[in-house]
Order: sequence, then structure tokens, then C-alpha cells
Amino acid sequence: MTDVIHLLPDAVANQIAAGEVVERPASVVKELMENSIDAGATEIRVVIKEAGRALIEVSDNGKGMSMTDARMAFERHATSKISSAQDLYALHTMGFRGEALASIVAVSQVEVRTRREEDEMGTLLRLEGSVLMEQEPTLCDRGCKISVKNLFFNVVARRRFLKSNATEFNHILTIFNRIAIVYPQISFLLIHNDVEVYRLQETSSMQRIIDIFGKKMRTQLLPVNTETTLGRIQGYVGRPECATKHGANQFFFINGRYMRHPSFHKAVLMAYERMLPVGQQPCYFITFDVDPSTVDINIHPQKTEVKFENEKPLWAILIASVREALGKFNVVPDIDFDNAADLNRMPLPPKDSNAVRQPETGATPGYNPFRQTKQTSYRRENVDWESLYKGFESRRGEDSPAPPREQMLNLKVDTSEEFTAEEEKKNTALKEFLQFRGRFLVTTVRSGLMVIDQKRAHERVLYEKYKKAYRMQNHPSQRLMFPVSLELNEQENAQIKRLLPELRALGFELSERESRLWRITSVPIETINEQIERIVRDLISAVEGELDAEQLQNKVALHLAKANAIEYGRKMSSDELNMLVSGLFACENCNNTPDGKIIMKVLSETDLSNLF
Repeated sequence: MTDVIHLLPDAVANQIAAGEVVERPASVVKELMENSIDAGATEIRVVIKEAGRALIEVSDNGKGMSMTDARMAFERHATSKISSAQDLYALHTMGFRGEALASIVAVSQVEVRTRREEDEMGTLLRLEGSVLMEQEPTLCDRGCKISVKNLFFNVVARRRFLKSNATEFNHILTIFNRIAIVYPQISFLLIHNDVEVYRLQETSSMQRIIDIFGKKMRTQLLPVNTETTLGRIQGYVGRPECATKHGANQFFFINGRYMRHPSFHKAVLMAYERMLPVGQQPCYFITFDVDPSTVDINIHPQKTEVKFENEKPLWAILIASVREALGKFNVVPDIDFDNAADLNRMPLPPKDSNAVRQPETGATPGYNPFRQTKQTSYRRENVDWESLYKGFESRRGEDSPAPPREQMLNLKVDTSEEFTAEEEKKNTALKEFLQFRGRFLVTTVRSGLMVIDQKRAHERVLYEKYKKAYRMQNHPSQRLMFPVSLELNEQENAQIKRLLPELRALGFELSERESRLWRITSVPIETINEQIERIVRDLISAVEGELDAEQLQNKVALHLAKANAIEYGRKMSSDELNMLVSGLFACENCNNTPDGKIIMKVLSETDLSNLF
């Protein structure tokens, strides 16, 4: 019997490794940018075409590589970062395993141009599917430029499973932001399809966050800075009033590397205890600087999960640090000293004091408010009131017409014994409702006691109204007296452009005034003006992902229905109650909200008896 176990060829082994390391184009961007940082670059330029499918090019002004190093860099497990197992516990670099470049070249066509400061000539390499196609000297700038073309050209199945260009570029932006935030001392340039997306100059940590996420962050963030024997925790946390339901900017970094840590995330939320409404999430940008020997980052191929030796003490220090920041700065009024020049625009009084005069008041000395004036008499025309009642007594015995309210609602009351549940629900629109604690609407029906959740009922009514607006393209809107300005980051800007047809169908009018600066001039008629910016931002975050046209419309309609629905605790007039109930029973589905929650319950007499 022959042996069946054998060694895999290097090309196959590299493709298998690429399945873990190179998940999508964003993975390539991450590995190449981290290599540039390890090379000591102060300028990093990223060029993307077709969301990374056609080209990913990362160039830097780092220390570059020799011809031998350039060739060795693409071999599996070739690295300059470690030489023994002990080095894994003293890492100061982003990469160290030597798998990234080998995995990338296994599934793409790669071109490398690199030169060291002391070399007169640089090196040009061309590789394809782990095979070296060309190697020769060349003239190039100091540093390194790696171009990755036709990603997954030889793994058709992986290429087929890539998402749309918008989705893939959104992932690239996420990776780019994670790296750019924690390295403000490095300048970054991002170009997509020949359009400049970001040009970030060397700056401070706060200014880098503002450059990426907008000027609004200047007044929303509070500094965190705590130093202990276990390490240093620094960064920024958001004010409670600036929390959002979806897509909060939440970043943890460990020694200059982005990480995910659910336990530390819960610690931050605990620090905000009783400060945030249910479902709201704060933003934070927090960096941990600790001894590398006390952390293990070698537990995940993407190196985004980390184990801490002193996790519990750091957890407690993190809570205390965030609480201290909130307690120290949350009650202090904002003063934007960076815009202090605006204070100089205030008008000053003239230097000539004689030019200032005391205001004068006017009076009429002869005016007497108690003096009687000649009253003008008005004569009412004679009206024959009795003629209005002629025939009234003679019609009393005849069938009286339907009550005006029933005519308006166009509903029929069935007094027969055959009375279905559906008919019972319809006829509840004719009943008087009691609002209980600003949350429930209660009335009696033949089968018992009906209880309706007013917020969920309004969500259903608005949802179907918005769905109808998509078909009719004529949802009523209100013009804003003061337009709302909305400054977005690059990811949010791409999302809102995708949502423009849906938003305009529902009554929004908005336009891009400048790059990433939008102006909202009209909104749906039921929208609360004070919440317009938050509603739009939450909507942008809520519809991320790959969605077809119908799914996108459903998600937008559901989000706006939830945002504009009547809040619990609001007292409603009888007319409002009747309008809400009538609208609910006119819906296609009056039993459940669009996301499946129960709107109403009928408690039978038996159910009520069992309570006693």
C-alpha cells in the first residue's frame, strides 16, 4: 500500500494561507499600510481602482529594501521582525509572521519598486501567483511602492464572492481610518478611481479625528488621560448627549494597533451608566500603551483580537478613567478657542462717547384710558330661526342618517349575532379610547378588553404610509425655515448618495453644497425638526451592507417610522387617538409592527377573571 501523506507545493500552501489573511481588498490595504509604518515612513500614499479589484497601490518614503530583501520578502514566513519565539512577547511592530506578502502574491499580480537611501539603483520585481516573473535594477525614489493588480485572478470563486464596489470600498475606508487615527504623525493620501478622498497632513490626535469624521467632533469629545504602573490609557470619549443608536465611532488601540475587545467595550458602557437612553451608544477613541510582554496579539490571523495579562486591573482603570473624564468635563461649557477669531467680529461701541445717546420714550399727556367713548351699535339682521326647524318633528320617527363620525370613517357597525374578530377590530375605530400612562390605548370590545401599544401602532401606520409614498412619489413634506447643515465623513457621504432616491421619495430635499457637506431644506411632514440631523445619521448607519432596491426601501421606511413614531409618555387628544386607531385598522397588517412586534392584545373576560 502506497503512502498518502505528502507536502503541499508552496503555491498551494500560500493560497490556503491567503484564505485567512486576504479576505477582501481591504485586507491587502491593511497589510501594505502596516508594512509602510514598520519601515519608518512619514508619508503613505494609497491608490485604489475599482474598490481594489483592479489595483491597490501603496507607496511610502520609508527605508526601502535591498534586492535580496525584496526577493525574500515574498517567501512564506520570511520576516525581519522576529528571530526567536521569545520575540513574540516583545513586539513593537505591526507585522511579524511573514505571511502577508506571500499570501497576497499567491492570489494576485504584484509589482514592487524599492530603494534604500544608500543605494544608487533600486529594485524592480514582478510576481504572479507566487511565481517570480521579472527582477531587474531600476531608477525609483527612496522607499517602497507595491502595486497589487487583479486580486483573486486565479481564484475565481473568491473573486465572485466579493461584494459591490461601494461595499468593498467602504471596508477599505474602515481599514484606512483605523490606521490613520492612531498615527497622526504620519501624513496619508487616499485616491479612489483618480479622485482624492483623503489628504491628511501630520497633526495632533484630536485634529486627525476631526479631519476624518468632521468638525462636529471638536465639541463632542472629552479627553481621557490616565497613567499607571500597568500602562497608559489616553484618547477621547464622546459626550452623552452626542450618543447615537447606530454606527457610533468606537475604536480601541493597543500599542498603535487597532483591536476589538468586548470586555473593554462593556467597561466603557458601564462608565456611562444612567447617562444614556436605552439603545444609545457613545463614541470613543481610546489607546492603551502597555508593556508588549504583557499582551498576546498572536491569536488571530487579522491580529485584531488581543489577550491581556492584566486585563481585570486595566478594566477597572478604564472605567475610572472614562468616569473621571465625564465628571470633569461634562458640565463645563464649550469654548472653541480654535475659532476665537470669530469673537473679534463682535461690534464695539464707538470711541466717541458723545455718539451714545440715552434712548427716549414718547407719551401722550392727555390720554385717559377710563374716558368713555362713543360706542358703535351693530344691528343683527332678522333671521327666521323657526324655519330651520320646520319638518324636524315629522322626521323624528324615520330612520336617522348615520352619525357624522361614521360617515367620515366610512365604517359599518354590525349589530347581528354573526360578528367576526376582523369586524370587531374594524368597529373599535368607532369606540372611545382611554390613554393609559401615555403608552397604551384601552377600550372594550365584545370579546373583552383591547389594549393597543400607541408607539408600535404609529410605527405601523407610518411604515405603510412611507411604502405607499415610494409608489406614488408624493409624500407630503415641510419646508424648513432654517436649513440643516450636515457634515459627513467619507463613508457616510458614500452612503447618503446611495440613499438619495429613497429619501427624496419620502419628502426629503437635500443637496451637496461642498465636499461632504450637505444641506437639508425639506423633511417629511411628521419629522421633529430638532432631531433631523440625528435621524439622518442613524439612517445612514442603519442601511449599511449589500441590499437590493426593495430591501433598501423597506429598511429606510422602517427606520424613519421608528424615528418619527409617537414617543411613550406623550398625551394625545381624543381626535389624535381616533385618527391613530382609524389609521391602524386601515393598514394591511394591524397586528404586528414591520419588525414583527405585537401591536395589540385582547384580554377576554376569562383572562381578566383569572387575575383575581
